[in-house]
Amino acid sequence: MNLARHSITATNPIQIFDTRFEADCQIFTTTTPAGFAVYQTWPLKLIRKREFTGGTLAAAVPCHTSSLLFLLGGGRSPLYPPNKVIVWDDAAGEEVAELEFRERVRGLACRRGWLAVSFRRRIVLFEVGETIVRRNEFDTCDNPRGLLAMATGAYSTLLAFPGRQMGHVQLVHLPPCIPPTPVGPPPSVPPSRPPPPPSKHPSSLNTLTVPQSGRMLATTSSRGTLVRIWDTLSGKLIRVFRRGSDKAEIYGVAFRPDEKEVCVWSDKGTVHVFSLMSGPSNRQSSLSPLASLIPYFDSEWSYAQYRIPAQASHISLSSSTSSSRSPTADITDEEKCMVGWIEAPSDRSEPGRDPLMEYQLIALTYSGGWYRLSLPQGTSNISSPSAGGSPLSSSPPKASSHSRPRTNSVSSIASRTEKGKERERDRDRKDNRELILQEYRKYGRWDGWG
Repeated sequence: MNLARHSITATNPIQIFDTRFEADCQIFTTTTPAGFAVYQTWPLKLIRKREFTGGTLAAAVPCHTSSLLFLLGGGRSPLYPPNKVIVWDDAAGEEVAELEFRERVRGLACRRGWLAVSFRRRIVLFEVGETIVRRNEFDTCDNPRGLLAMATGAYSTLLAFPGRQMGHVQLVHLPPCIPPTPVGPPPSVPPSRPPPPPSKHPSSLNTLTVPQSGRMLATTSSRGTLVRIWDTLSGKLIRVFRRGSDKAEIYGVAFRPDEKEVCVWSDKGTVHVFSLMSGPSNRQSSLSPLASLIPYFDSEWSYAQYRIPAQASHISLSSSTSSSRSPTADITDEEKCMVGWIEAPSDRSEPGRDPLMEYQLIALTYSGGWYRLSLPQGTSNISSPSAGGSPLSSSPPKASSHSRPRTNSVSSIASRTEKGKERERDRDRKDNRELILQEYRKYGRWDGWG
């Protein structure tokens, strides 16, 4: 019997170059070697697809739920040069405009009527209407990731991007974002002068995120341990959340639409959820009274998390049990993902009544996984357990099997032991704040699968 190494591989393995949500997370786009597709976020549904020959795309950036998309060429054989932005009207199925620059495009951000293009050391701003007009240009520090963020809510005005010095953020006000249908008068007149920039970030920026209203700003650094939340009106730091203690690359941050929570995901394959409301929702170290001496103990940890499982791209059958090959050599990068918030019916709704709507998370992996996650029950009444790590002492010892009824010391030890066990069980229950997987599907195939 021949037991040589064999490989069982999917007939058409999923290859996804980029996936991203539109501003309201109602739809998302994905690019593959075949072209790009537009999906309804929930329920998951393929809306339309476009196949191209002669090259591949790096990204297809949607502008809200309109038929307008901004295409970037990329990959080994780019469909478009990397110094061009193609304006694509999917209703007409054709290019309607082309923006050409002298250098490679690093990033894009858009909203109704405006487009911001990021380069290595500058940001170029365009007004998009019947024609596309170049309106402004801003200098930045070295920005290889092409970081920039734009508020997309009704009447929002904020545009954020790296400043001229490393670790700084520059805030600019644009004309108010007009909603597609009137939602009432604007809440306030946008300020005529630029808001004060946030205080200097201690290291180089890794991500920049603003909610739809633009009232806050989330920044992460190259270390990937902390998420800082800033007030964009005053420029002050208002919250600091700790993702973990070891270094990681944070892929993104997303504010809940009502701005009561924020989620963070990284190359560790985990999605963390933090509460922005005042109260004991987030976990905090039991040694927080020592925060004045050791700031680490003042950290707020996520109250809920979910680990996205890694999946092998194929299964290998080998004649030997050991191999010199790296165990992760054939593992798909399942952990790389994009996460967004949606509103979906709660499973706690009473039968016969209108379903209660709740905020849930959608995680899209670059290997074609679609996860719908709900928050754990009773999250508003979470107490503050100790953050990570083990207690200072080991588990309480068991009571001696040789009882001495003439003294009370053994009974007191047993009582303390039982109380210690109960405290451990309580702590385990509090720490086990996992997001609940409600649904899992696949996306990325052009044959309608998913």
